[in-house]
Amino acid sequence: MKRSRITVAVFVLGIAMITGLAVASFAAGGRETGVTTPTGFDLPALQGTGRVRLAAYRGRPVVVTLFASWCTACQEELPAYADAATSLRGQVQFIAVDTHETGDGAAFAARYHLAQAGFALAKDIDQASTGGLYAALAARGLPLTAFYSADGQLLFKANEALTSAELRGALRQYAGVV
Repeated sequence: MKRSRITVAVFVLGIAMITGLAVASFAAGGRETGVTTPTGFDLPALQGTGRVRLAAYRGRPVVVTLFASWCTACQEELPAYADAATSLRGQVQFIAVDTHETGDGAAFAARYHLAQAGFALAKDIDQASTGGLYAALAARGLPLTAFYSADGQLLFKANEALTSAELRGALRQYAGVV
């Protein structure tokens, strides 16, 4: 009898913990901290034959944004990202990764002057939802922003558009800059 009460109590506690985690995840609105995904990536450059590797930026924080030219939320957030990249050049590395593209990702990046702002521009290695950085980050749509520490650890990801104020707050919290 005593053993069955303990089993029931452990079961109820487990259900309560799972429910609490689900509620917290829902309340976060697509934002996750402490996620467990691969910490490195090696992608082809958006144009040309170069590579964009997370390891190349060791020693400084990295902000990665996944975008596509058809993504209206990406269009809304990229001006703030370009401004941040310009003002934080040398302190934080910004990388824009074109994924799930049906149009011209290079022209889209040029429209927002991402290269001039200091972004490294890459394309995802697999445009299908079954591979590439999109899948490694467990994306559920676009845009997606991921913050990496100076030693390449994934700290935070937002699977939704960030406002300028939210981007500044995340840069302060995860990159230690204002």
